[in-house]
Amino acid sequence: MNERETFRGSVPYLVSPFTSDGEIDRAALGQLSEHLIAQGVHGLTPLGSTGEFAYLDFARREAVVETVVEAAAGRVPVIAGVASTTTPDAVAQARRWRDIGVDGILAILEAYFPVPEDRVVDYFAAIADATELPVTLYANPTFQRSDLSLAAIERLSHHPNIRYIKDASTNTGRLLSIMNLTEGRLGVFAASSHITAAVMLIGGLGWMAGPSCLIPGQSIRLYELCRAKEWGAAMALQRDLWSVNQAFARFNLAAAVKAGLKLQGFDCGDPAPPQTKLSAAEVEVVREALVRVGAL
Repeated sequence: MNERETFRGSVPYLVSPFTSDGEIDRAALGQLSEHLIAQGVHGLTPLGSTGEFAYLDFARREAVVETVVEAAAGRVPVIAGVASTTTPDAVAQARRWRDIGVDGILAILEAYFPVPEDRVVDYFAAIADATELPVTLYANPTFQRSDLSLAAIERLSHHPNIRYIKDASTNTGRLLSIMNLTEGRLGVFAASSHITAAVMLIGGLGWMAGPSCLIPGQSIRLYELCRAKEWGAAMALQRDLWSVNQAFARFNLAAAVKAGLKLQGFDCGDPAPPQTKLSAAEVEVVREALVRVGAL
């Protein structure tokens, strides 16, 4: 296997299950992780967007990472989210997640005030300097006040520990630009906002996405078809699965994934306040989407 493909395939963004008193439900998270590994996923990402990292304090984030690392037990890589508004806190998270035993870092910039591009680059470089672990940059212009420009990505791609990028721009042309600019230094992952078969066609390694928690088997099948270059069959499956993406784009992602998981028998609690759970009518939309693709 090519070194750049150490991380690849369908890597679900895990939810962070809560108990009724707002603590991390370790049992539920362990059960979900075990289920996804049994389905054949290629990795697990705690504390991505679907993991509601923005609503968790350090202790709850730590509990999430510990639980997933223990559940994975080395069977699949765990790529844990590091996100902060301050560089020292992000560095502290990266070092703590390394000590817990993660296999990689998903680096996320939270920002209240806009941050100049040089400081954005410094932030991500500091996370990459903090450990020897491979770092995946996370670009999401919908939510990040200070996004990663193509120029910043090109600069960061020269850091030896920055080896991947997960881009949620919805712009597949931007992904091709990233591939061209970085000349093989970065492996590219899609988000659920992309047509993932198309991303694989242009050279992507796979996708990191919350809805993959609900359709792991179908996601793995899509990846296998793309790897085999069976593009006709891949696009036929992609057309079916795209309805799930469209349904989930209408709602708060964590709330939608948690609602879908509950329909499948995994009660992960409600989204963290002040977010709200889906209404009965919205849950029905999720149910119909999952039925349509054979996930219920």
